[in-house]
Amino acid sequence: MVTLGAVAGIALVALGLVLTPGPNMVYLVSRSVTQGRRAGLVSLLGVAVGFGVYLAAAVAGIATVFVLVPPLYTAVKLAGAAYLLWLAWRTLRPGGRSAFTPVPLPPDRPRRLFTMGLVTNLLNPKIAILYVSLLPQFVDPARGHVAVQSLLLGLTQIGVALTVNALIVLSAGSVSAFLTRRPGWARAQRYVMGTALAALAVRIAADRSRAAVATP
Repeated sequence: MVTLGAVAGIALVALGLVLTPGPNMVYLVSRSVTQGRRAGLVSLLGVAVGFGVYLAAAVAGIATVFVLVPPLYTAVKLAGAAYLLWLAWRTLRPGGRSAFTPVPLPPDRPRRLFTMGLVTNLLNPKIAILYVSLLPQFVDPARGHVAVQSLLLGLTQIGVALTVNALIVLSAGSVSAFLTRRPGWARAQRYVMGTALAALAVRIAADRSRAAVATP
């Protein structure tokens, strides 16, 4: 149904996106550091459901809506870029904090952890653009049912993203302790993360491509 090349391609795209700092990483790391691995994993479960929502929408052909209404797609991209710039400023501003810097936070109940993970992912501009614009480019209508191909490729992306995010959750505490003992490394990590967020925001805002859709 789908080629190995398409699966490998979407897996590489998913890996690149999940390793680029964004709302999901910031939330999962901050929650894992302040409340522990269990809280981070519960939050990750919410993120996983968010991926499922996007996948269901992709299978249902939501990209077609953005193709038919280009201003809506542009609005989604610009809103996402603005959010990423805000995260970048919060990280890079004088007195800003790294995502790995422990911050006193009241512990949240599992239901709220799950809900915040879900909402964070649903509002993540990287994931919205992945499913609306990038994933359809790996679908080949000549190879069979478009919805089934979208499902298989989406499951590949989810598998990569959840695996990497789980590793981030499990290692966040150790990384935080390492950076706490080494302020120079902490500053470098903060600048790298903030710069990556800003660069991604600029790239999204400057992108002039339109939403893609695979048509039979």
